[in-house]
Amino acid sequence: MRSYGPGLVMIATIVLIGCQGLTPGDSYTEIAGIYYLVKVDDTRVPGDVSHDGAPIHVRSGTFIISDDGTIISQTHFISPDGNELSREVRANYRIEDSRLVIQWEGAGVTEAKVEGDNVVMDNHGMIFEYTKS
Repeated sequence: MRSYGPGLVMIATIVLIGCQGLTPGDSYTEIAGIYYLVKVDDTRVPGDVSHDGAPIHVRSGTFIISDDGTIISQTHFISPDGNELSREVRANYRIEDSRLVIQWEGAGVTEAKVEGDNVVMDNHGMIFEYTKS
């Protein structure tokens, strides 16, 4: 069996990530960055969505993936009573079978798909789409 050096393996990994999204064994550095919220439930941001039957105006959001295995998610929105709010949540993640498995602090687990510069996450039935800018 022929052996290839680490440089060739790294190049092959980068090419695969660019074409197919995450693959098992990817490093956190390859997906680290700031991703900006572009859609919630197929509605462009800023935009109006429904959460648990209540209308919410989503202004903006970021999904910061760090190469140390942590995530900070921030969302800025206007609540049904007209108050402008910001929500920040933190998590740890791991790469598993071409997806991110996210363990939120004080909450449950969410899975996200990373493909190129895009992250798509289903969080309690709401679909969040982010992109690097």
